[in-house]
Amino acid sequence: MKYIKDQENLKGKVVLLRLDLNVPLKNRLITDETRINKILPVINFLIKKKSKILIISHIGRPKGKINNDLSLEPICKNLERKTDQKIELVKENIYKIKKDDLFKNSKDKIIFLENIRFYKEEENNDTNFSKNLAELADIFVNDAFSCSHRAHASVSKITKFLPSFAGLQLETEISALKKVTTEIKKPVTCIIGGAKISTKIGLIRNLIPKFDNIIIVGAMANNILNYKGNPIGKSLKEENCKSAIDDIFETAKKNSCLINYPEDVVVGKSIDDKAIIKELNEVSNDDLILDIGPKTIKKIKDIIERSETILWNGPVGYFENPNFANGCYEITKKIIEKNKKNQIYSIAGGGDTIAVLNRMNAINNFNFVSTAGGAFLEYLEGKDLPGIKALN
Repeated sequence: MKYIKDQENLKGKVVLLRLDLNVPLKNRLITDETRINKILPVINFLIKKKSKILIISHIGRPKGKINNDLSLEPICKNLERKTDQKIELVKENIYKIKKDDLFKNSKDKIIFLENIRFYKEEENNDTNFSKNLAELADIFVNDAFSCSHRAHASVSKITKFLPSFAGLQLETEISALKKVTTEIKKPVTCIIGGAKISTKIGLIRNLIPKFDNIIIVGAMANNILNYKGNPIGKSLKEENCKSAIDDIFETAKKNSCLINYPEDVVVGKSIDDKAIIKELNEVSNDDLILDIGPKTIKKIKDIIERSETILWNGPVGYFENPNFANGCYEITKKIIEKNKKNQIYSIAGGGDTIAVLNRMNAINNFNFVSTAGGAFLEYLEGKDLPGIKALN
């Protein structure tokens, strides 16, 4: 893989820069700027190299149709403030744009093309669409790791028509993930949450041979508790997952990996309720399990204390209600404590995990926080990502 940071002669070159700026919008206002902040290094790098930056990105799933609510305009305005550069948003049909139409003003440094998913050809990985895009630039840079599990035109096929490079953020992401897949410092622990075991079974199966501890929390843990014969009341639970759980415990036994799950829980009658700590056998029929209890928190903190690498994906409890955020808070605090002493390498990823860390103002206290969702999980599952494969 070639990296843009190693390229010398970029002056005056039009760089087609694929970014993931799929930020949450409410009434066209950005509610979380994490993804925008993470791409600032590559933009500043290219400005310093005196390149002309042509940005392609997307918001939402317009399914190949123009949707003004999913325009990149709010992102352009946000980036104008952050880069102190005037940014033009080109809304004209890509098939009608010529390279000479762009950067006519010598002062122009950044131009955005409108939401690339307004074109159905993008998600179809269309060859002619990729050629048209390629004709607008001199080189291509992929700095959208979080889109790289998609075989889309501006991620995958485009590399056939332009010299192609990995961006700064993509390189950082892969380097961090290698620390928990191929360049591991042991003991290594994974804290994994979320609603469904079925969506994470590939990840768990791939990590068990490499990891010393897998800690299953969140709604996923309800399935384990139920499997072990414990009452879970009316808690969220996935049907037909017995064989998946059998597989987890059998694989773990073969590979000497410890599977950890809650030893006590925090319940409420609803998600808006107050918290009540209960032993596993005390959960009643009308209880909702919404967090881990103090015994479980202590056990997890002890495991973190003995670990040198930690991966966290998925919240521990229903953190949206502060009454059920204690598990998330205590685990975050423990990881930060170890980080400050340089005793652990910590990676967190996934939208809900980022929401937890943002709420606790802890993003900068982890070694790496991935904004990627599907790509993050698929990489950890050992799958080939089309966007990465295209750069190799």
